[in-house]
Amino acid sequence: MADGAMNQGRPVYVVDGARTPQLKAKGAPGPFSAADLAVGAGRPLLLRQPFEPAAFDQVILGCVMPGPDEANIARLVALRLGCDQRTPAWTVQRNCASGMQALDNAFHDIAAGRSDLVLAGGVESMSRAPVLLSDAMVMWLARWGAARNLGARAKALTQLRPAHLAPVIGLLRGLTDPLVGLNMGQTAENLAYRFKISREEMDAFALESHRRLAAAQDDGRLGEIELLYDGAGKVYGEDDGLRRDGDMTKLAKLKPVFDKKFGMVTAGNSAQITDGAALLILASEAAVKKYRLPVLGRIVDSQWAGVDPAQMGLGPANAIAPLLQRGKLGVNDVDYWEINEAFAAQVLAVLAALKDETYSRVELGWDHAVGEIPRERLNIDGGGVSLGHPVGASGARIVLHLLHVLQQRGGRRGIASLCIGGGQGGAMLLESEG
Repeated sequence: MADGAMNQGRPVYVVDGARTPQLKAKGAPGPFSAADLAVGAGRPLLLRQPFEPAAFDQVILGCVMPGPDEANIARLVALRLGCDQRTPAWTVQRNCASGMQALDNAFHDIAAGRSDLVLAGGVESMSRAPVLLSDAMVMWLARWGAARNLGARAKALTQLRPAHLAPVIGLLRGLTDPLVGLNMGQTAENLAYRFKISREEMDAFALESHRRLAAAQDDGRLGEIELLYDGAGKVYGEDDGLRRDGDMTKLAKLKPVFDKKFGMVTAGNSAQITDGAALLILASEAAVKKYRLPVLGRIVDSQWAGVDPAQMGLGPANAIAPLLQRGKLGVNDVDYWEINEAFAAQVLAVLAALKDETYSRVELGWDHAVGEIPRERLNIDGGGVSLGHPVGASGARIVLHLLHVLQQRGGRRGIASLCIGGGQGGAMLLESEG
């Protein structure tokens, strides 16, 4: 099943956007909360606009794991950025595509005439994912709280076991599908087996992702990044997961993480756990004219699809195909592509599925293969393997960066897509106004 419909309403423009550097989690809470990251991206973005923050009709943010003090994080961020108290703000969650979902909601509201100016995007501080108590510990605490005298408390203490204190890592639970009992890495292993993707192919893809990010940094092609400053005055200016000294020999030495005996998915060919935020300003034609806004590009259409949760990485193929069909487009009509790199195996599987006649016919309903996406037009400045995948932000980041790529390279049309934990895919068709 899939959902989506060609936009027949008003045109929807992206006029500007910004993101933070994506900061690799290093075994401890990072320097920024999710709200701090979103404000860090949003403040310079709004300061350069010719309108006041009160002009926004609404603020929409995607976030999967907001902190305990960040309930409805969009509202918190909106007020910290100076939006009017009367400006509604709301948070969406579609796992890895939460940032794209926020853009999609803004897109449809502007197209329908419900809004004219919307701040939308996504954020995640994965390094601050919660560490939880086990059910056994929670039940013990309930008994302790119910004890009303010294004897009852003494009895409760005798029931406390060391095993009760074992932490539950929220991030690991969140990256595991409860229906099929597989974590996301294991679903990538399934795809590697299904499409006969070798370990060498995965590692080569990962190495190329780092090389492309290095080139983008060296050539100054990541202008959407805004500097971050922590409380000690330290400056964060670049995605810090880049490994410039990587090579195939080093990657080959890494052990499989998710299937230790037979697997091929390693930390080196998987997306990095990172913190980051990306915010975009979407506007109607009326708002563009009213404030004399420059236009970065236009959102033309979007598509969501569902797939087998055990093979969730194929979601982009199932979202891209109907998006192309509805727009009467072929693969070669798209100038540049961004497919989020959750795992090298996952992106390679999507490419294989789209050019496979059987998959296209049986799974996508086409009478021929959808087509082969040229690697030289896909993720040309790196992706999740090299710069990380803060799950709430990635969907917004790839849309923002793709619009910059189209502008820099003189491309007209692009598609941004990503897989979604739980067995879904999302895709967005963009056009440059340059």
